[in-house]
Amino acid sequence: MKTPKLKLTMVVDDGPVKLAVELPAAVHRDLIAYAEILSRETGQAIADPTKLVAPMLTRFMATDRAFAKTRRTRQTSRDGSG
Repeated sequence: MKTPKLKLTMVVDDGPVKLAVELPAAVHRDLIAYAEILSRETGQAIADPTKLVAPMLTRFMATDRAFAKTRRTRQTSRDGSG
């Protein structure tokens, strides 16, 4: 059986910004499971599943059409060109 592709393909190590967040236990378990599956698919060991939060949020925001549209509208308003 072929497994579907995950939305994340790799984790880029970028300059960090410290963020403290509380997750429900079920979300934390899913994050750990996601890290395990991603490790198997990519061959890239993920020692700390919390490192996936940033790329997940990035991917989520990049694919949210309403967010992108609103962001473009607000940017145009700030620039004075709209």
